[in-house]
Formats: sequence, structure tokens, C-alpha cells
Amino acid sequence: MASCRTGLQGSPAVSNSARSLPDVAYVAQPGLSGRLDWVGMDDIQAPVMLVGEDDQPMRFPARVGAFVDLARPDQRGIHMSRLYLHVDQALSTQAVKPALLRTLLDGFLASHRDLSSRALLRIRFDYLVRRRALVSDNAGWKSYPVVLTAKLEGGRFDLELGLEVLYSSTCPASAALARQLIQQRFRADFSTQDLLAREQVAEWLGSEQGICATPHSQRSSAEVKVRLREDVESLPFVDLIDCIESALQTPVQTAVKREDEQAFAGLNGGNLMFCEDAARRMQSALDRDARITDFWLRASHFESLHPHNAVAVASKGVPGGYLGGSTV
Repeated sequence: MASCRTGLQGSPAVSNSARSLPDVAYVAQPGLSGRLDWVGMDDIQAPVMLVGEDDQPMRFPARVGAFVDLARPDQRGIHMSRLYLHVDQALSTQAVKPALLRTLLDGFLASHRDLSSRALLRIRFDYLVRRRALVSDNAGWKSYPVVLTAKLEGGRFDLELGLEVLYSSTCPASAALARQLIQQRFRADFSTQDLLAREQVAEWLGSEQGICATPHSQRSSAEVKVRLREDVESLPFVDLIDCIESALQTPVQTAVKREDEQAFAGLNGGNLMFCEDAARRMQSALDRDARITDFWLRASHFESLHPHNAVAVASKGVPGGYLGGSTV
């Protein structure tokens, strides 16, 4: 039997010249003509390099989407491999900054000069931040899901930064109802006494009998998308996270000792909020950041009282922007 010479992974050897390989997508006419809004590749696995708070580079595994439009209705397809190679070469060697994203989109269009007029890049990853405990001398890592979306069309560069922050929310209505039950129990327990010593009241307040009701609270989610000014030179991940967590005051914790848990209980008690309150807190904080031209946010409280969530959505109110959009 004659042997068959093979290449990598047992594939039959082929000519080294790429020119000899057929390119059906380029030479064949489409069965149906039509312009396509976006064509490309999604979930490309790639590392992203970012500069951390200590100015040291940090790498995160990411999923990347790379797209261009197909503006020519007579052309069957685009050059997908060119998009992949641009993504691989850029993200593997350089820290992600607005200028790099703009250059990458320019490369998408330059490699599809005869086919496309706009380009889009989406990068999804989890950004890790080291957070200190509230009171104790401990710290831990927190993960924040991030989505970077960059678009280039007609020479205009748009950059959107989206992230999610988890926090705790305690219901003001439930807190009022709990306080009423505590008052009723207090009156019942001391119904025969006209005068009470301060220590007697303090001891009662510290007992399970005294605190007979607690308000419901729950883990909650703040989803935020901001559009950044074109002249922004760096991506304000930590600034945006700090802005949201400072506005809400009750971000979830990492390392927790008893003293930290007590401090967290105090923060929840001092920051009772409906989802509407949370949304307005974030809205006010984001509105003061001059780097942000527009924003959209969603406060979701995963209620422990019932199986459905309480949700509030807000935006900056820019005409033609997120205002009045259908995203809830």
C-alpha cells in the first residue's frame, strides 16, 4: 500500500502557498443579496492585560467579540481570520486602553476596506480588586463582571464600559414593620411597670426576646453602563466601582470576622433603601463624573420576601442616548 504523507494532526500535506487554497467566501456570489449589520466572531478566547491599582500589569482571561458590517450586498462573506489575528496580536501584547481599542477597530476596517464601513469590539471578563475588611485587619479579592464595547463608524469612536456590583439592601417598609413589632413586645413585656432603669431596657434590647422581628434584606445587583468621552486616556474600572459602592454604602464583603459583620449590619441599618432609592443614589453619583457622557443603570433587589425581584432603571437623560431605551 502506498503511504500517504501527512501534515499536522494527520492531515494530508498541502502546498505551502496559500494562493492555491480556494476562497469560496470571496469569489462566489451569494444566493441572496443583502447588506448585513454585523458579521464576525464571538467568544474568542484571549487574555486581556490591564494596569492594576499598583501600576503593575494584570492579565485576565476574556471572551472577545469582533465584528464588522457587510456593506456590499453582492459579497458572500467577510475575512473572519483577519479579525481573529488582529485581536490576538493586539490583546496578547499590550495593555487595554481606549487608544488600543481605537487602533484595533481601525485595523478591522483596514483589513475589510472593500467590504465594511463600521467595526465593533466587545470584551467580557471578570475584573479582580483587592478589598479590605470593614474593621478587622484582613482583605480579600472581589470579582466584578466587566463588558467593554467599542464601536467605530464614520470616524466616530464610541466606548462603553459596563460592570456589575453586588450589594446588600434592607427594605425600609419591612424595617418600619419590624420596629412596630418590637414596640408592641416592649409594651407587653413591661406592661406592669411604670418606671424602668436604663440598664434594664438595655438588657432587654440585647435579648432575643426584645429583638423579636428583623427587616428583610437581600443580596442585590447594580448593573451599570457608561459611555466615556472620546479623549479619555485610561479605563476607569476602579473609579467606577468605587463610585457605585460609595453611593450604595453596602457593597458585599470578602474577608469577614465578627467585628466586620457587626459593622456591615450597622451599614445596612443606616442605609435602608428600596430599589428606587438605590437607583437614584447611583444616578446622582454618576451624573457628577465629567468623564461620562451618558449612562444606564439597573438596581435589582432579589427579594427574600417573595420570589420576584424589585427593579429600578435610570439613565443620565441624554436625548438620543440611553434615555427612553427599551432595555429594562
